[in-house]
Parts: sequence; structure tokens; C-alpha cells
Amino acid sequence: MYAHLDRLTYSVNRVTGGIEYVDLQVVQEEVLAPAAPPAPEHAPRVEPVETAAPAVEPTAAAPLFGKWSEQELTDLGVAASLVPVVAALTTEDQLLGLVEYAPQLTGEVLLALYDGKAYDDVLEQVTAPVAVPDPVDPEDFRAAVERPATIVTTTDDALREALEGEDFGRWKVFLHPTQAKLVTRDYSGPARVGGGPGTGKTIVALHRVKHLVERLPAGRTKPVLLTTYNKNLAADLRSRLLALGGEALLSRVEISHVDQLALRTVREAEPGNRKRIVDEAQAVREWRSLLDELGEDGWDAEFLHDEWTQVILGQAVTSRTDYFRARRAGRGRTVTRAERAEIWQLAERFTQRLDRLGVQTWDQIAERAAQLEVARARRIQDIDRRREEAGGLDNVHVADGSGGWLRYRYRHIVVDEAQDLRPAHWKMLRAMTAPDRNDLFLVGDTHQRIYKNQVTLGSLGINIRGRSSKLSLSYRTTRQILRSALNVLGDEKYDDLDGSAETLAGYRSVLSGGVPDLHRLADWADEREAIAALIESWGEVPHEQIAIAVPTNDMAREVAYTLREHGIMALEIGPDGPLGDSGVHIGTMFRFKGLEYRRMILAGVTDGLVPRAGVQQRRTADPARHRTEMQRARSLLFVAATRARDSLDVFWHGEASPFLKELIEVRPPAAA
Repeated sequence: MYAHLDRLTYSVNRVTGGIEYVDLQVVQEEVLAPAAPPAPEHAPRVEPVETAAPAVEPTAAAPLFGKWSEQELTDLGVAASLVPVVAALTTEDQLLGLVEYAPQLTGEVLLALYDGKAYDDVLEQVTAPVAVPDPVDPEDFRAAVERPATIVTTTDDALREALEGEDFGRWKVFLHPTQAKLVTRDYSGPARVGGGPGTGKTIVALHRVKHLVERLPAGRTKPVLLTTYNKNLAADLRSRLLALGGEALLSRVEISHVDQLALRTVREAEPGNRKRIVDEAQAVREWRSLLDELGEDGWDAEFLHDEWTQVILGQAVTSRTDYFRARRAGRGRTVTRAERAEIWQLAERFTQRLDRLGVQTWDQIAERAAQLEVARARRIQDIDRRREEAGGLDNVHVADGSGGWLRYRYRHIVVDEAQDLRPAHWKMLRAMTAPDRNDLFLVGDTHQRIYKNQVTLGSLGINIRGRSSKLSLSYRTTRQILRSALNVLGDEKYDDLDGSAETLAGYRSVLSGGVPDLHRLADWADEREAIAALIESWGEVPHEQIAIAVPTNDMAREVAYTLREHGIMALEIGPDGPLGDSGVHIGTMFRFKGLEYRRMILAGVTDGLVPRAGVQQRRTADPARHRTEMQRARSLLFVAATRARDSLDVFWHGEASPFLKELIEVRPPAAA
């Protein structure tokens, strides 16, 4: 086992203070040698051809890291013995090959530079978090042995233990040093952390909650709110927070999905309001029924519903005159003044219809909650103003007349999956906490927006300018899966919640694994059988760490039935999460937002299902709406694909989804 020690070089890294080993022979053979294949042993002699002009030498490929000096690279933490190798790299394949064999920090630095990060950003975000505070003596190996030398790579002991340990739950609360500085930072106002899937946004949010709670004065209240957009995610956040800090931490935190929070706010203020709540699908059906009863065939029910929720409710429009003035940015189709008059009349009839039926929508609840909280905040501000005018003394009558000693509901609010909240949600949350340091902390990625809620936070009183950060390193998804998922997004443009564009430039992974497998089957029944056979072939992988995402609820039920026929326990994911404790998780792609699994299967990724046929039909009738819905469909598939940690398998029958075109061209599907 010691036969090849003579070819190893070792040294103390000047940044981390840890000892690094490099097998230069392997690096030369596996990284640089393939770039220049040897000539055949008996290559025929080729006589030079005389030409009138001298031959032009072929242009050599430019080195990838030629713009940085040896000193700059070593200052970032690149192993000194590898600097000559780094200088010779000219292709991405060579770089990725070197990363496989290079010391931990070297690989991270090179990937960050290659992905376009500025030198100073790499120094701050990659090098600084793992640098030892004291100067390093490169000759003191005894001291080096004692240092933990924590590095941002998969060979980091802590990260490897979290990834490979038997307790998959531990991985869900693992915080890396590069994320920690965002958790503990003191912000002068609302702050936002963005980043692609698997970069640890939710984990940052959880640790931020813990950090805020640890700085609270002793008490029994819950001054910190942790919220997200649906019930499934709220339940997952609760279990993760419990794992992170136990009951003591949970006792100081209110955890609620944002619609539940809005409903509680409305019922607290209006205890007589017991209308039944209908979801978006039921609301659209009511629109269709209204149009049928009126004999209106010139309007689309979904368009009217979106106009009502996003423009009329979203901007708290209460009169026809105000609707004529309302901005319709992002709505695509323009409407004339006469059409606005028709829409307003139809919207009034629709709300009257809901009242008669004794029902209300979540959009209505959110808007009413926002109105109530904004009014409450104004009363608090009025009391504070009068207190200042009275020299700091409370006016008992003013406080009593307001229904009690008013206080803001929360000191700190942390929001996960921020991209999917409605404008009314943001108005409500802004009013629930005093404008102050560390008041609002938001995490999200608009590339993962799966609902129609598009907002500009600044217009809603939430100013995050100068307090936005971006995570670009994925700790969940392998480079191979990540590259395939990014292909699904295509060239779509995404916003950053504040009126500017957001990109995934520099988004990369520290993990390496197999490329996604593609499976084309003859029909849906064959797909289900092939999926069951694949899961059986995985042997001892715990079933609760396997998930299957499909386009529709009916398909989820059919997959579950097929698996049970094969003796595989299957759990469908409903609005409240998995309906059981153990088994393969199955649900629509919407259900998997915010979740993660070791093995992920996407099934039914067929044209007409992803995207659904109705979206494609709008290509000519309503091009703007077609673009918006195609973007949402891409985002949904992107979200589902990036739930995978170790492997991704994609199934379809018939014609594949157009979103898979580039993947199929690069890697044809396996034989059926």
C-alpha cells in the first residue's frame, strides 16, 4: 500500500493551514495527457507540401486561468504544486478532471473563477470562510496536523458525514461555513438571500431563526415568525427546526404557512366570517359558470380570474375608476377602456356570486388580512406619535380605545420560498413587524416560481436594495444533474423580486455523480412497470428517500397502485404531506417544492402533459400569456429535477416534452 508514496507531493496550505496531498502522476495521466493523444506507433511519413505562402500555425487554445498570476492563485488557496498544471488547462473537461484529484480548496477556487466570479468575490466567499486567523508556517507540519482545515468540497469531513451518514435528516439542517456569515449578519432592514436549488437557502433560513431566537430576552412569547407558502413546507420547516434546536427553540417561534396566517388574522378580526374557502381551480369553475349563465363567450375564465386576483385584488382596487387607472404590468394582453368596463362589471358579479354561495377564495382572504394589518400598523404608529408628543408617556385612553395595548405581532419574520407569495401576503407581513434592523429575512429563487404571483417588493414597502446576497454553490445536486436541470430552463428570463433580472450565473455544484438516465416507453402502463422494476433494482435504498413526481393527481394514484402490486409501499403526498410514515413518496410536481430525496424519478414527462396541452394552444391566441405559462411549466420541471441528491431518472411515453429536447440530444434514452 506504500508503493507509490514517492510520487505524492505534500505541503501545508497557506490559507487553511491543513496538509494537502497531490498525486502528480495521476493528474498528468488523467487530466492533461488526454488532451494530446499519442501518435500511432507506425504513423506513415507525410512529406511537406510546398506552398507559395508560409503555412499558418494553428491558434493554440487559450489557457483557462491565464489572467491570474501564480501568487494570486496561491493567495486564494490553490495548491502550489498544481499551479503549473492549472496554467496548462484549456478545456472545461480538463478542469473538471483536475477537480476530481485536486485538494479540496483548489477545486472550489478554480470552479468559482471559471464560473465568472470576480477575484475579490472568490477571496471573500470561498477562501475567507475557511482561512485560519493566524499566519501559517508552511514548514510546521506538527501544527498543521492539529488544524481541522475545513474546506468547501465533498471531501470536507463534516459535509461528507452529512451526505453519507445513515441519518438523512441530519443533512437537512447541515450549515456550511460559506452560508454561516449570512445567518449571523446584522442587517439594517429587510434582507434577501437568493440562489439555485440545493444551495442551502432553507437551511440558512432555519439557522437564521435560531440565531434570532438566541438573541431574544427571556420570555414565553413567540416574537419570531417562520412562514412559507403552503402547508407541506410549513410542516417540513417545523420538523427541521425541531431537529436543529429542539422544543426550546420551537417555543419561541410561530411556524405557519402564509395563507393560514392570513385566515387567522381575518377570523380574529371578524369572528362571524365563516365562509367556506375554495381553491383556485374551483374559483375558475365558478367563473366559467358565471360566463355560461350570462351567455358571455368573448372572455376566457382563467384570464378573468387572473385579472381579478392579480390586478383588482392585488392592487386593492375598490372602484371602477381606480381599475381604469390600475397598472397591468406583466399581464401580457392589453385591454381597452371599454374592455376594462366589461371586466369590472363581470368582477362585481363574480364577487356577488361568491357571497351568495357563502364562499371565499384564498386571494380574498389574503387581501382582507393585508388591509386589517396595515390598518393595525397605522394605529400603532399613531399611538407612537402621540407618545412622542406627550414626552414619552402613554395615553391610556388611546390605547384602550384601540382594543388593547397594541404591539407589532412579531419582532422578526423569516420567509422561505419567497418567490411564491402574493402581493397581499407581502403587505400583510410588512405590517406585522416594525420597520427596524433585522425585521424581514427572505429566501427564495424566482427560477423556482411555480405560481403566478409576480411582485416587486420595493413597491410594497419592502426595500431590499443593498441587502441582497446570492448562494451559488449547490450542496445537494450533482454537477451532472444540475447541468441537465439548467438545460430545462432554456433561455427564459427571470426577475429578482425587486424589478431587476436574476440569473443563475456561477451556480455550480461541489458534488459529482452519474448523469441522469432517460427512459422512453411505449405507453403509460409500460412506464409504470419500468418504474417499479427500477426501484426494485435499487435494493436497500430506504423507500422514503425515493420520490416520483408526475404531472397529475390521477397519474400519482396510478403509479402508487402499480408499485403496490409489486409489493413496494407507496405514499401519496397530499396537501398535508405524505399520507404515512414509510414508503416511496409520490405526488404531482407541485407537491415536491422545498423537499429533497436521494433518488428522484420524473414520470409522464410527455408532450401535452409537460407542458399541458392548453398552454401550447395559447401560442397564437395570447402570446404573452403563453410565454408566462411556458416559463412556469419549465420552472416546475426544474424544481422537480433538482430535488435529487444522488440520481435522477426521467420517464415519458410517446412524444417527449419539448423541455427535454437538449437532454435527449446529449444523452439518448435507454432502450425500452
